Amino acid sequence: MSDKKIIAVVGATGSQGGGLAHAILDDPDSEFAVRALTRNPSSAAAQALAARGAEVVAADLDDPDSVRKAFDGAYGAFAVTAFWEYNSVEREQAHVRAVVDAAKATGLQHVIWSTLPDTRLHVPLEDDRMPTLHGKYKVPHFDSKGESDQVFLDAGVPTTFLSTTMYFDSFTTFAHPVRAEDGTLVLTLPMSDSPLPSVAAEDIGRTALGILTAGTKLVGETVGVSGEIATGEEYAAKLSEIFGEKIEYRPMSPADVRALGFPGADDTANMFQYYAEFSDYFTRSRLPENVRALNPRLQDFSTWLRDNRDKFRI
Repeated sequence: MSDKKIIAVVGATGSQGGGLAHAILDDPDSEFAVRALTRNPSSAAAQALAARGAEVVAADLDDPDSVRKAFDGAYGAFAVTAFWEYNSVEREQAHVRAVVDAAKATGLQHVIWSTLPDTRLHVPLEDDRMPTLHGKYKVPHFDSKGESDQVFLDAGVPTTFLSTTMYFDSFTTFAHPVRAEDGTLVLTLPMSDSPLPSVAAEDIGRTALGILTAGTKLVGETVGVSGEIATGEEYAAKLSEIFGEKIEYRPMSPADVRALGFPGADDTANMFQYYAEFSDYFTRSRLPENVRALNPRLQDFSTWLRDNRDKFRI
């Protein structure tokens, strides 16, 4: 292991970081070794990584010194933040600063930052197509990450920006089909007839490994990721095929989502409005055929559905 390049994986027990950790560990001949950063090294997920050969270390993005220590001696890092855990732009950006400062201090040669577009580049704050949130954001959990890209650049940290999208896994949680009063199973994405790129969460990590394997030629570049680009009708059809029951697509409006009132409903509504109104831009930058060049195991929606059918509440 000592002759391998150590990759410090932030969020190694989560979806994205876990995807990268397992992708490296799946290949015993990999040039990389996993240093799994976690707030709880004794957790079952952390111990499972340790059992597979990962080095598990305690680190917390709220404790910058712990991050610096965890990055020390590593070749590179994968960085992801957990906005929805705390729903705070300020805390997320403090976490970004902890990563950037640690990467700079320890001289990392390649950092992959899991990011999202700054929607204000397309929807200025004065644009009233969607409400401005917290006085300075349109889609806070997008804009915060997009704004943070510049922090990596300004610090001179050699970074590849991995721009993500909605997970396939979301179809098992907040976007899962529900049974209407008439007995029909219904998919209710607020996308109208616009296409939506989505991806298996684990494929984000696998694509990150492809970026690392390519060396540093993608430093400074943005790599958009998706495994499928489909409309709500097309997602519903693929779900129907897997479950053997007709699932109808009945789109909601962003206003319908805002009216639900759950924490982050306004952020989520604006996100889907952005997806729908700027789908040409969003899809063009994350074509699956381009992603597959970095991640040959990239799953499309049907493939992922066959392997994850038991996760659905249908």
